Amino acid sequence: MRKADPNLLLDFIKSSPTPFHATANIAEQLNQADYEELDEAHAWTLQAGKKYWISRNDSSIIAFQLPAGSIIEKGLTMIGAHTDSPCLKLKPLPEKISEDYFQTGVEVYGGALLNPWFDRDLSIAGRVTYSDRKGKILNRLMDLERAIATIPSLAIHLDKEANKQRTVNAQLHLPPVWFQAKGKNIDFRDLLKKLLKKHQGLNDINKVLDFELYYYDTQHPAIVGLNNEFIASARLDNLLSCFVGLQAIKTTPKSKGALLVCTDHEEIGSSSACGANGPFLHSVLKRIGQTEENTQRLIHNSKLISVDNAHGIHPNYADKHDPGHKPLINQGPVIKVNANQRYATNSETAGWFRHICESNNIPVQSIAVRSDMGCGSTIGPITASKIGVRTVDIGVPQLAMHSIREFAGVDDINHLYMALAKAISI
Repeated sequence: MRKADPNLLLDFIKSSPTPFHATANIAEQLNQADYEELDEAHAWTLQAGKKYWISRNDSSIIAFQLPAGSIIEKGLTMIGAHTDSPCLKLKPLPEKISEDYFQTGVEVYGGALLNPWFDRDLSIAGRVTYSDRKGKILNRLMDLERAIATIPSLAIHLDKEANKQRTVNAQLHLPPVWFQAKGKNIDFRDLLKKLLKKHQGLNDINKVLDFELYYYDTQHPAIVGLNNEFIASARLDNLLSCFVGLQAIKTTPKSKGALLVCTDHEEIGSSSACGANGPFLHSVLKRIGQTEENTQRLIHNSKLISVDNAHGIHPNYADKHDPGHKPLINQGPVIKVNANQRYATNSETAGWFRHICESNNIPVQSIAVRSDMGCGSTIGPITASKIGVRTVDIGVPQLAMHSIREFAGVDDINHLYMALAKAISI
């Protein structure tokens, strides 16, 4: 079995600054692997042994392969991840001029670490809805790619306690600086229209109607460390899982059924039409099963591997972990367990995944949080409670989770790939 190339992961993350771009890049790879695109608005005629994909809202995607035999009896090995990451999102009316600096108002998307966003070279990307010269309403993905803004820190001379305590007020302190306004009033939609024409070649645009745009750090992902054993990048949580899951599903034998679901809005609760707490996955499974009876049998015969990065042990903050649960980077995927069902893992699904790893000499770890600390969650419990599928929550260990630049291990990319590919093939 081939290995997962970490450099291809870096390319994928670099070209996926938003969930829209991640979904488009996944779709492109699926097309190259002979998956057939489906449209939710059209009737489906599915055939055993064929491969399909469907997207919703341009930011969530499901790909699946039907086995050569009965899909109902064989079930599906499902891999779940999410396309979104914590970041700063532009407000609908973002224009702000302060002391002659043009800035844009932002909302904090998800549980972002805010201090690392200061003094970074920022660009914007996302989706724009516009009308063309014929009055037709269209969507267009955009990515300016180059640094066009920054959020300057306050000098330490003006805040002597900065290294002891500096709080960030999202309303007052986060608007990025774009340029000096020189006394002009700036309409952001007009500015955006000019940028789309100049940088995106969108010459048929008449009017920008609305947009979903996000700031991102223009520093490229990189393999780092003296021995080139680490990855430093934005959005490792959770584009790493999307990418590796995609590579794994492409290895599915024709006799097996497999499904990849990568949904948006996990970082803000998943409650949307295209999120894990919405109807997207269940509606696809119902169309595969065709009848309610068959759909329930299909789900019962299936398993879901919810893949989302885990908290690796931090050498400077080791006391934040339970002494018996200290996942190490480059030591394999982590099985996540929580007594309060913040993760959907149970002994059956953990045992199944652990057996796959141990049988194939893939290192595997476990994590449970300190008993006196809270626990994050994933799409695992949401999907399990939504459709009733047996679920295990796993992920590779990482540091700096939810920072503008996160940290993971090169070897763990292949550890995760091998585990997922083996799970699909058995």
